[in-house]
Formats: sequence, structure tokens, C-alpha cells
Amino acid sequence: MRTRSRWLVAAPALAVAAAVGFFAVVPRVVDGRMNAVDEGKAVAVGERAAALHATLRVADLHDDLLLWDRSVLGPGTRGHTDVARLAAGGVAVQVFSTVTKTPKGQNYQRNSGETDNITLLAVASRWPPRSWGSLLERALHQGAKLERAEAASGGGLIIARNRADLERALAARETAADPKPVIGLLATEGLQSIEGRLENVDTLFAHGFRMAGLTHFFDNEVAGSAHGVAKGGLTPLGRQVVRRMEALGMIVDLAHVSPQAFDEVMLMAERPVVVSHTGVHFVCPGPRNLSDVQLATLGARGALIGIGYWDGAVCDPSPRTVAAAIRHAVNVAGEDHVALGSDWDGATTVAISGDRVAQVTQALLDLGMAEEVIRKVMGENAIRFFLAALP
Repeated sequence: MRTRSRWLVAAPALAVAAAVGFFAVVPRVVDGRMNAVDEGKAVAVGERAAALHATLRVADLHDDLLLWDRSVLGPGTRGHTDVARLAAGGVAVQVFSTVTKTPKGQNYQRNSGETDNITLLAVASRWPPRSWGSLLERALHQGAKLERAEAASGGGLIIARNRADLERALAARETAADPKPVIGLLATEGLQSIEGRLENVDTLFAHGFRMAGLTHFFDNEVAGSAHGVAKGGLTPLGRQVVRRMEALGMIVDLAHVSPQAFDEVMLMAERPVVVSHTGVHFVCPGPRNLSDVQLATLGARGALIGIGYWDGAVCDPSPRTVAAAIRHAVNVAGEDHVALGSDWDGATTVAISGDRVAQVTQALLDLGMAEEVIRKVMGENAIRFFLAALP
């Protein structure tokens, strides 16, 4: 009986300790392991590249920072980015994406939407209970996290919700002392977040979302994924969604969509689209990387193509291979249609963290790319695109 009494006394304390460990440790451990930096693939940045990089307005099209249980503002050492590291890397404009669902056993070939990894992460990261069972609420929670970071940043983070916001923020950067403010745009990865309801596109827009990927790693109610089971095209709802996004001024993102969905969007789209984070078949064959036909189509339609930093995009995640993929995209799609699409903090291993983007500038110089083209790819193409596309 004495042993049992001791257990009854100790059990609540053990339960509390287990809960503290779950909430405090698990999200951080998962984040650290899944968002690694491979220092061995880094390249040294010389004086010419450093001087050129200091004059650039860098823009990146995809960062999943909002998913993780860490400070948006930083400075931190876990994962790939925070606002402090982005500012140190010279990033002027960053698209922050929200992740609402990923399948268990996630892979590039075939995933169903029947399972979900994000629920456990949401609980462990102490997201509000309303988000545990709602994909829409998960997107809104992550968007609100960015807004809270902006409010606490003292001007170090500025969210652009329209063209005028972006123009003002860019002007503010011109006179700001270092570290200059980072301008954020809000996106979501996969429109499973609208939960099959067209009116939720308007809900996302009302909460500041200005870009949305149609799919992520599985087929959803809107379109087929390059990694899904059926890999089909646009659904009837998907066609309505594309039309509604264009009417609102939301940017359609074709990262992760199936080839059929890609073709169908390109046939119906009346505004330029983006492929926010991708690779090219010429450098790294893969189910979500772009063929030369797709690259040429995107360039002809005024699209923007973000080249990623991780192995699925470039096979060898080194700055030199990233630069090779950029060069090929420029050669096929045109120098006005290529940008950076890191996939930072997207459960990826990269050599280029937010404070080390100058490695890309160095690698592009080493390939012999002209400085005026480097300036476009590193940010000016994306800035011009957003100034034209935002409402």
C-alpha cells in the first residue's frame, strides 16, 4: 500500500513533467532536425560578390517559418530563418507561407490525404484548440502569428497587403539604417485550407493572404498534386477558385500541382502566375520540377519561377547547383521571369540560410552571369511582379 500511495502522489508530477517535455521539447527537437543547414556545401563569398550583394534588394518566394515553434523575429539559431537573419542576409521581401496539412510518410511519388502530421505539431506547439481540427483555422493562426510579429518588431517587419503598402515599405527601406526592415507577404501552401468552400478564399484574402498554392503533397478538393494519388487536373471547384483568386488579386501559385493541373491553369489564367519554389528537370529530374516546355510556357505568360535550395529541387543542395538551375531557367524562360524560392524551414536541408544568401550571388558570378541579370534574379523580378500583381 505504501508503494501504491507513493505512486499516487508522484503520478501527477510525472504527468506534468511529461506534458512540459511534450510541449517544450518536442516541437524544438523536430524543428532542429527537419530544418538543417549543411555547412559543408557552403561557398566562400569574395569581395566582389559581397559588394554587389550589399546593393541588392533580395526577394524570396517561399518560407515556412510560421509553422514552427520559434520566434518569427529572432535572432535564433534553430532552422533556416527569422527576420533578424533575413535582414542580415539582405532580404528585402519575403513570402511567408502557412502549412496546414502534410501526410504521414510524405514522399515525392504518391501520397493520399487521409493522414496528417500537422495535428500533433499543432497540439505540441500550443496552437489554439480551434485549429486542431480545422485547416482553415491553422492557416489563420499562422497568419495571425506574422501579424503579431509585425506589431512587436518596431518597424523591423512590414507586411504588404497591397501595392501601396509595398511601395511605402520599399521607400522606407531606402532611408532606413541597417538592419533594414524585411517586407513580408502572406501565402498558404495548398488550398485544402479552404475546406472545400469557395467563400473561404475570401476569408483568406480578408485575413491578408495574397498568394496561395493550389495543392501541396496530396490531391485536394481544388486540384491534383504532383505527389498525389490521382494526379488529376482542376476540379470544378478549382476552376471557380482560380477565377475568384484572380478577381480578388490573389496570386495563383503552381508549386506542387500535377502536370495536368498546370496545363489547365495556364489555359484559363488571365493573370500571371508563380511557381514559388521548384527546380528544373535539366538539372534535377523530379515529379515537381519544371520541364523546358513548362519553363518556356511560364516565361511567355509573364510568370515568375522561384528556384529552390533543397535536394528535391536541385538534387545536390549546394549554392553552385542552385546557381546552375537558375542559369538554366533564365536561358529557357527568360531573365525577367526567374527568382529565388528557397523553401526555407520547409522540412528541408539547405546550405544557404537566411543570413547567407550572398552565397547565391557568389555562385552566379562564378558562372559568369552578368551583374544586371543577377540583380533581377536576386530580387528585382519578384519586386516588379508583386508591384504589378498585388491589389
